[in-house]
Amino acid sequence: MARLVALCAASAAALTLAGVANASNPQIAGLQVALRAYDLYRGPIDSIAGPQTVRATKAFQRRAGLAVDGRAGLRTRRALGPLGVPLFGKRTLQRRMFGWDVSVLQYLLASRGALVPVDGYYDRATQRAVRRYQRKRQLAVDGVAGPKTMTALAHGRASITPATVRAPAPVGVRGLLGHWARTYRLDPRLVRALAWMESGYKPGLVSPAGARGVMQVLPSTRRYVETVLLHHHVHWTVSGGIQVGVVYLREVLREFRWKESLALAGWYQGPASVRRQGVLPGTRQFVANVLALRRRGV
Repeated sequence: MARLVALCAASAAALTLAGVANASNPQIAGLQVALRAYDLYRGPIDSIAGPQTVRATKAFQRRAGLAVDGRAGLRTRRALGPLGVPLFGKRTLQRRMFGWDVSVLQYLLASRGALVPVDGYYDRATQRAVRRYQRKRQLAVDGVAGPKTMTALAHGRASITPATVRAPAPVGVRGLLGHWARTYRLDPRLVRALAWMESGYKPGLVSPAGARGVMQVLPSTRRYVETVLLHHHVHWTVSGGIQVGVVYLREVLREFRWKESLALAGWYQGPASVRRQGVLPGTRQFVANVLALRRRGV
């Protein structure tokens, strides 16, 4: 426990570096997730306090009426609400918990190859990833991130250093998006932009209409892809959901003769509706946003 307390204290001190370009600390992943929830940060969850993170922090501070210094101090973290506290290492984490520390835990798991949502909510996918990590490290397999599990995630050190994390959280999802885009000969940048617009790369997201996963695929779309386009069942994993979404996007592009704007409109509004009614105003905004995200290189 003493080691875990030292880990938290050292990480809290390191957060004062949030105003320094390229400073890296996994605690910054918690800040990035919180800022993304306020729609102020759209960059990768990568633990790097670079210019995008600092600008978003300052924008939040202005909005909250705080001193605008780009640093994730205690007042800023408290103002961020439930996603702003507590820092990683201050409590034992388990299913259904919510907060900054959960975001950091998910980031650390994702950096080791787990396909988990990095959104600050300790869901079933996060619990499964913790169990797999515990099993691999020969820890007690209970799905609870206590002091031993968190210290192991920090490579047994008394502080979290940049060397403990080798990749940003979305790398697993981004890699799968690129893989399936190349498999079906689509522009990976377009596929990534569409996925980011639909879900923010969150594999566990389910919409009120029942759309699921990174690409937000409806059950009816999945059945159509499996029965008409692929002629076989696709296992509903993160990879499988992305494959179904990419195959459907390719079909819509083909229907609209590879005109990307119309195809994206068909994706959002439905191909039949676009042909019957034209592109509706809300659809135009969606298409413009996706194309803008592609230019920015999400």
